[in-house]
Amino acid sequence: MFAVYDLLALAAAACWATSSLLAVTPVRHLGAFAFTRWRMLLVATMLWVGALTSGTWATLSWHAAFILAASGMVGIFVGDTALFGAVQRLGPRRASVLFATHAAFSAGLGFVVLGERMGLQAALGGALTMAGVMSAILLGRRKEEQHAWESDHGSLPLGVGLGLVAALGQAVSTLIAKPVMAAQGAHAVDPIAASAVRVSVACVAHYLLLWAGVRASRANNPPTARVLAQTALNGFIGMGLGMTLILMALRKGDVGMVAILSSVSPVLVLPLLWWHLGRAPAWGAWLGAGLTVCGTGLILLR
Repeated sequence: MFAVYDLLALAAAACWATSSLLAVTPVRHLGAFAFTRWRMLLVATMLWVGALTSGTWATLSWHAAFILAASGMVGIFVGDTALFGAVQRLGPRRASVLFATHAAFSAGLGFVVLGERMGLQAALGGALTMAGVMSAILLGRRKEEQHAWESDHGSLPLGVGLGLVAALGQAVSTLIAKPVMAAQGAHAVDPIAASAVRVSVACVAHYLLLWAGVRASRANNPPTARVLAQTALNGFIGMGLGMTLILMALRKGDVGMVAILSSVSPVLVLPLLWWHLGRAPAWGAWLGAGLTVCGTGLILLR
């Protein structure tokens, strides 16, 4: 029988896959940093309203809030900023491959810090899943679909370093949040309130960058009502719902397994792109999808 926390991690991956397609128009209009800042502000507002309405702020102690704030700074602010820097220098595909290594980082950190162990079947499933995700990203684009973004811009070693920093930031962020979310009984923390803390701290940090005059933080164009509505929908699905599902999965799921299952979002994007563009993915995408399905199946049936 499937574990609920495994299904929650997969549901989070589906949310991230959907939100990545919804982000195209507002990102092009606002720019990556401005889009992220607006998305965080809108999502933080939604989460605060949800937590205040449900009265779940009471589940947060000052100690738990501080730990979750640190998790948000490392994973959302530092991790996302590094990822955008990698995308700028390497292009989205190669940056995504580097970021997908966060599953391996999470599994390693879970083993060393939390003493998490994987059985042989789960380890094989995790390896197949990661190989499938990376194959789908690297081999899933046709030659005629090459974009100008795929060429190098700036230092290649710096781009690789930023991609690995983003992956490590995501892994460390999950590791930091795990003990808080795993608490039971009177110390259990509501995932909506936890998400609100993480997003709010990262949002404040992004606005500090803007107020400090960092050029990359400025918007390309003024936001319109339509763009803000698209950004809000993207944020609700990707950050609000997806991130909350991850925190729920961490209550009982191992850090490594949750990270591996939630990393399949690039593969889940493939059928959405097929439906949206009316064009079948390249052969490499099918290979990657097949490996990912086999690996995920081994994990779910472990």
